[in-house]
Amino acid sequence: MQLELLNDQGQASAKYDAPETVFGRDYNEDLVHQIVVAFQANARQGTRAQKDREQVKHSTKKPFRQKGTGRARAGMTSSPLWRGGGRIFPNMPDENFTQKINKKMYRAGMASIFSQLAREGRLAVVDALKVDSPKTKLLAAKFKAMNLSSVMVISDEVDDNLYLASRNLANVLVVEARYADPLSLVHYKKILVTKGAMDKLKEMFA
Repeated sequence: MQLELLNDQGQASAKYDAPETVFGRDYNEDLVHQIVVAFQANARQGTRAQKDREQVKHSTKKPFRQKGTGRARAGMTSSPLWRGGGRIFPNMPDENFTQKINKKMYRAGMASIFSQLAREGRLAVVDALKVDSPKTKLLAAKFKAMNLSSVMVISDEVDDNLYLASRNLANVLVVEARYADPLSLVHYKKILVTKGAMDKLKEMFA
């Protein structure tokens, strides 16, 4: 698979030979959907909570007499049928949302995403991406010169200058190769991978 090798101005200066095992696979939409959904589910904290009829603050007094009112009989206002009553099956904070994806499926799904990004022209290779000082405007100017507005940078190593310069930029994400996730790959319009990160991606997903 031939990928574009970009210079500092965002222009294709040459071609980079990428491994077919990672960047030349067929697109498996069902598998990609499964690993993206699993990634989002595993990120959930599960902090939501609702109350059942025992936990709501209501009196246990019978709201009105049993017969003669013409209304349906009721024992207490904490009933799930009443407004403000407890839930029948409430959401609990200890609910587990995790989904298991085995390693072979995850590697195949990530390789499928990288391959589709390469076919769509959304993935390119750069020699390296560095800034001289931790200044956001320096990195913003570099991306502006490369005509990039939504970009994810996958580097073999993220130094302090690059991390501090990128963390306050909207629609910009800089991560090491081991932290690349399927949701971010699908979300950002352009993916830049350094040469050093290409070797690590080949090692992880080939």
